[in-house]
Amino acid sequence: MSDDAATTAVSEPADEPAGGPDEATTPADESAEAPASADSPASAGAPAPRGHRRVLVAALVVVLLLALPLLVVQGVGRAHERALADVPDHTVALVLGAGLHPDGTPSTYLARRLDAAKTLYDQGTVKVILVSGDNSTVTHDEPTAMRDYLVEHGVPSDAIVLDYAGFDTHDSCVRAHKIFGVDDAVVISQGYHVPRAAFSCTAAGIDTTGVGVSASSVTPTQAVMWRVREIPASYKAAWDALIGRDPVHLGEQETGVRDALAGAGG
Repeated sequence: MSDDAATTAVSEPADEPAGGPDEATTPADESAEAPASADSPASAGAPAPRGHRRVLVAALVVVLLLALPLLVVQGVGRAHERALADVPDHTVALVLGAGLHPDGTPSTYLARRLDAAKTLYDQGTVKVILVSGDNSTVTHDEPTAMRDYLVEHGVPSDAIVLDYAGFDTHDSCVRAHKIFGVDDAVVISQGYHVPRAAFSCTAAGIDTTGVGVSASSVTPTQAVMWRVREIPASYKAAWDALIGRDPVHLGEQETGVRDALAGAGG
């Protein structure tokens, strides 16, 4: 019988002595009729402490297992973060797409990422800027818009390489390493997203430093939604890294980064 079900039945009073009810009851009879002590197992009536402990331990194990992927992704990513002014020298700045305005120019969030990449290039921290984004339709071409923005702001076009198949963070990181041969990079994104980006690029085999830029927004509700989205996205990042998922489009190796480095004397 389990601890939770264990209770001791109280003894029934003994039969009356043969001499009838007027005869004195023996001490033994009084002992048999006495109620069980409050400290005895019979009076407990509640599950034994060991049963409670087992349930608690099992619950904690479940919580830890569920939280572990999120903790790993965020922990690894944050360990690779640096302020823009403290970034060590790297070969490449990897800028991840973040949407376009209706006129085809970079969104406010994306422009901030590109400005940070330009700063790193201007101060000599990186030699090449790899812009990776979505070009799934003819009306949505993030990489070209990113290149045009950088060129308009003074970055030489031959220092910019375009990845047209960066459909998500994992794809951009894996393609940077496998297709473009990037072994070390500064990955740039908004502060709430950069830990996951740094994790995915590190898991892809890139020596990564993450730089977070401003995530202030004129649409606070949307900004909150993007932050909340990082929770399921972190689980997906952990799973993609665990199974080694290939990008939607892998393709052949490209020499863009290598050619840009050769042109820069790198």
